[in-house]
Amino acid sequence: MTGFAAREGGLDDWVWTWDLKSVNGRGLDLKIRVPDWVPGLDQILRKTIATEVTRGSVTVALRLSRRQEAHQPINETALAAVLSTIGAVTRRAAEENVSLPAPNALEILNFRGVSEAAQPDGDEMAALREALIADFDLAFPEFIAARQREGASTAATLRATLDALDAMTQEARALLPARADRQAAQLLKSLQSVLDLAGQDAPDPQRIAQELAVLAVKADVSEELERLDSHISAARDILNATGPMGRKLDFLMQEFNREANTLCAKANDTDLTRIGLDMKVRIDQMREQVQNIE
Repeated sequence: MTGFAAREGGLDDWVWTWDLKSVNGRGLDLKIRVPDWVPGLDQILRKTIATEVTRGSVTVALRLSRRQEAHQPINETALAAVLSTIGAVTRRAAEENVSLPAPNALEILNFRGVSEAAQPDGDEMAALREALIADFDLAFPEFIAARQREGASTAATLRATLDALDAMTQEARALLPARADRQAAQLLKSLQSVLDLAGQDAPDPQRIAQELAVLAVKADVSEELERLDSHISAARDILNATGPMGRKLDFLMQEFNREANTLCAKANDTDLTRIGLDMKVRIDQMREQVQNIE
């Protein structure tokens, strides 16, 4: 489920920006990018996010620095080591044809040891961490609200698609009597052609009844249509419920696709095949949309 939120804050000499974003994902993939010298911040963020998010690729980035007018002594040895490491990683990535974004100066300063003397400690560190968490706690509901708006829009689209599938299922059911008559007429025509070649007069009525019975069993799609009815009802119930629903809908999409495939395989009828193919198109659309549901 997609979503985005951002928030800026500051405390004394420190300024920061929180960026939260998420894109579709089958499971939960958290990427937390915060300075490692702020103790426990990563774990706190992961715990908070897990209370509301169970699906999607979520990225949380914190850009934290001292104000420009603040004095930031630099550890030259540590800076040289960091730059050397960045250079080595960049060259290795280039050898593998992997493109990496270059870190900016503020990001380099946030590496452990580069501006060690400028990092707070004791009460100042505790106050900074508390202020950072407080700002994140304000940005996080905005992030969740954005995901919920996206989810509500997607759910409305899914409901419309389910209505279309329902109408297709009823249309397919209405075609069955005429389809059975056409298949029986075709069978009689085929049998008569064989009998004409063999020089016989009329087909055996008992044999015709047997062949029609076999044909009816092989071509019966009533169970597939009933299961489609059941899947449509189940999907509507899931969408009307509360809590995570993406994985349940994922499973239902597989069941929808199975019934549509079987319907097409058994159709042996132009109109019924057309409906089955239209169903498959709609189901594929739903499978894509379901990826954006929590």
